[in-house]
Amino acid sequence: MATWEEIAEALVDYQQSCNSNQRLRRVQRDWSKVINFTCLDDPTVIFQMTVVKGEITEWHSGYAAQHDIHVRATSEDFADMFWGDLNPSRKYLQGEIKVEGSQEDVMRLDAITSIIWPDV
Repeated sequence: MATWEEIAEALVDYQQSCNSNQRLRRVQRDWSKVINFTCLDDPTVIFQMTVVKGEITEWHSGYAAQHDIHVRATSEDFADMFWGDLNPSRKYLQGEIKVEGSQEDVMRLDAITSIIWPDV
């Protein structure tokens, strides 16, 4: 099981990787969302991410009452996903990562996945 500190460390790298990826920023330039994340193996580990015009502007511990997307996975899957060691699309298709949101937002997350982790 990954700790909040490990997930947070992975999130720092993920934010830098996403925000420096010009192709991703161009594709997601009109996408602004608040995303909640809940760890299935430790429900006390909850965090949120704010995306504004395709840029991750902030993330922190806690739950946003007003959110657009809710992602649930194990702490290990979150850490591995943010480190780039896991392609979340596979886990999503296997039902191990659960995503609640509009169909368009789920498709956007899949597009992000294919740009950031094309070989994972």
